[in-house]
Amino acid sequence: MVDAARPAKAFADLHCHSAASFDSLADPKAMMDKASRVGLTHLAITDHERIDGAQAAAAMAPPGLQVIVGEEIRSADGDLLGLFLREPVPPGLSASETAAAIHEQGGLVGLPHPFDSYRSSGGSKASMAEQKLEELAAIVDYVEIHNARAYRDANPLAAAFAQRHGLPGVASSDAHSVTEIGVSSTVLPGHFSTAEELRALLPQAGITPGRASYYVRLWTPLAKLVNRSRGNRRIHPPPPDATP
Repeated sequence: MVDAARPAKAFADLHCHSAASFDSLADPKAMMDKASRVGLTHLAITDHERIDGAQAAAAMAPPGLQVIVGEEIRSADGDLLGLFLREPVPPGLSASETAAAIHEQGGLVGLPHPFDSYRSSGGSKASMAEQKLEELAAIVDYVEIHNARAYRDANPLAAAFAQRHGLPGVASSDAHSVTEIGVSSTVLPGHFSTAEELRALLPQAGITPGRASYYVRLWTPLAKLVNRSRGNRRIHPPPPDATP
């Protein structure tokens, strides 16, 4: 029986960062207010190496918006996203170990911005060489084919990679500020509230590609400075050893 109260479609931003991240100052309540204003039904808060901020936000999410507890994890082989987590996944594990830890919790594994040369996890770096990307294709559940902060050919390369491997593609804001929430999103043909429901919908996902202003990205180094001065934020681990 169809629940008439549920929307026929879901609008999700599956990658964003709150003030719990070392490189963001975004207030979770303001993030959720913005998400509701722009029509999102789902917001995944994927802070670096921690899930406590996302858990707190999920507990106070407004009606009509589901906050997905997620995490962006710096594996030894590059960044991965985990959605629908109950426990944080530690950084520094291999990509396969990281993916296994996410799947053991019943979560979904995403590959974010794999070809963004401006990130230490980008595909042009030694840490995400072509061979490693091919290995990652076998263990992830979806690929971020449009990241609102990615420039040049990063998004087209990600889309081609996903198509080549038959993986679902999503679009995300990768927001580090409230302004960016929902600038890019994923449209799904039905409501979901669990990892398995989202997994079933992902092959039919559509994307709303948008781009964050280059100047908005200046908030990220500012946030790092502010959080470092406060001395009460976890610092992102150093990039994995890039030695071949």
